[in-house]
Amino acid sequence: MPVYITKNEKETEALGAKLAKNIPDGTVVAMYGDLGAGKTAFVRGMAEGMGLTCRVTSPTFTIVNEYLGGRELIHFDMYRLQSADELFDIGWEDYLSRGAVCAVEWSENVRDAFTGDEISLTIEKLDDKTRKITIEGAEIC
Repeated sequence: MPVYITKNEKETEALGAKLAKNIPDGTVVAMYGDLGAGKTAFVRGMAEGMGLTCRVTSPTFTIVNEYLGGRELIHFDMYRLQSADELFDIGWEDYLSRGAVCAVEWSENVRDAFTGDEISLTIEKLDDKTRKITIEGAEIC
């Protein structure tokens, strides 16, 4: 599985852009990492790579943000959810059926919702700026 080291937020965003540029619509990206690891920065890059020009913010309080344009990116934050059942209650299957790319922060809280064909992305803080990003299920070209 590919491992990448980014030295600042811009490099984390750039890696997100490279990933999202080539992944097909309907892809789920399950994201894992501690608070402040850079998950939202990675999603900001994904939006850029998909050609979206909207402002990307963490959906911690709203649970879901939708970014629309030529492609569609749905950004979930599962920090406040306790189980996959709660994710299904907010319409997870409906979101999936739309064929958008779905980026899911705090995926460890809803592991049972995943089918095994998602891209799994783990971000580890090595220091204040440096991140180790492990991607399983996709290659970045």
